[in-house]
Amino acid sequence: MSTTSTERKEPRTSARTSSNRFIGIVSRVRELGLLAVLLLIVIIVSIQVPRFLGLDNLEQILLSIAILAIVAAGETMVVLTRNVDLSVGSIVGLTAYIAANTLKEHPGTNVLLILLFGCIIGLVLGAINGLIVGIGRVPAIVATLGTLYVFRGLDFMIAGGNQVTAYQVPDSFLALATTRILGIPALILFAAAVILSFAFFLRSTRSGRQLYAIGSNPDAASRIGIRANRLIFMTFLLSGLLCGLAGVLWGARYATVDARAASGLELQVVAAVVVGGVNIFGGSGTILGVTLGAIVLGTIDNSLTLLKLSQFWLQAIDGAAILTAVTLDAFITRWIRRRLLARRQR
Repeated sequence: MSTTSTERKEPRTSARTSSNRFIGIVSRVRELGLLAVLLLIVIIVSIQVPRFLGLDNLEQILLSIAILAIVAAGETMVVLTRNVDLSVGSIVGLTAYIAANTLKEHPGTNVLLILLFGCIIGLVLGAINGLIVGIGRVPAIVATLGTLYVFRGLDFMIAGGNQVTAYQVPDSFLALATTRILGIPALILFAAAVILSFAFFLRSTRSGRQLYAIGSNPDAASRIGIRANRLIFMTFLLSGLLCGLAGVLWGARYATVDARAASGLELQVVAAVVVGGVNIFGGSGTILGVTLGAIVLGTIDNSLTLLKLSQFWLQAIDGAAILTAVTLDAFITRWIRRRLLARRQR
């Protein structure tokens, strides 16, 4: 009996080790590639515009991608399970307006309560997505495309054509983005805390590792007892939570908020996730890679401004980056898989 049990465990352990090794190799290759691309951009632009490497400009790049990185962290978990959340921009926009408008109507409200309120809104909207996809088993791309329009429509209905400006909210709200702690803008620290927390979650917790298993092989994950639907629901819930947080920070950073806030953010988020090396078919990728992807996109955006090139190029570049990343991802994945298979056969 013990021999049989040992024989059963050994293949499973071996398979798991090989899978982890494969994911690790693919992630390292992608991240090194991203660093090379980032270095190339920095060299080219700094030659043309020497002030590109100034501390003020580097800080502006990090500020510009801080909210993007927070939302992308949540999207990463969703994509790891072979799903996608296209409603993130609408959730951020709706939360931003509700948070700013609440402070406009009740200026004495504690900002920490507004942060909590925003997170609750995000959780509720994320739960709706999670129920439709995880429990109702509706394809995520269809479900979240629908909620993208529903949530944005709700935003327009609540806003009613109005907007909230910086003069109508208390300074304590704007301070969420402008306050410096040890010389570092609070917005960057918010993003860093989210990135580190969720990187730890994916790397060091059982649930985090199970997300990779679901994306790598859903049938095998089901056979070993992983409750995929429950975990998929959890990823949408966490994605909504981070969108709620990002919405409040969006309102604090940009001050003027209306029903169009964060429009198009979903494209940037998906671009950061895919360019950052998360396999669009699930199962591999890291928060570090996604952060690098966001930094690359933010650096390109900043470079276009400094080089005085049209910002209309930005969406074209984002789209091209997605296509290039998916193509390279498929190529690298197949190449490494063949190498590992050849090594096993030896």
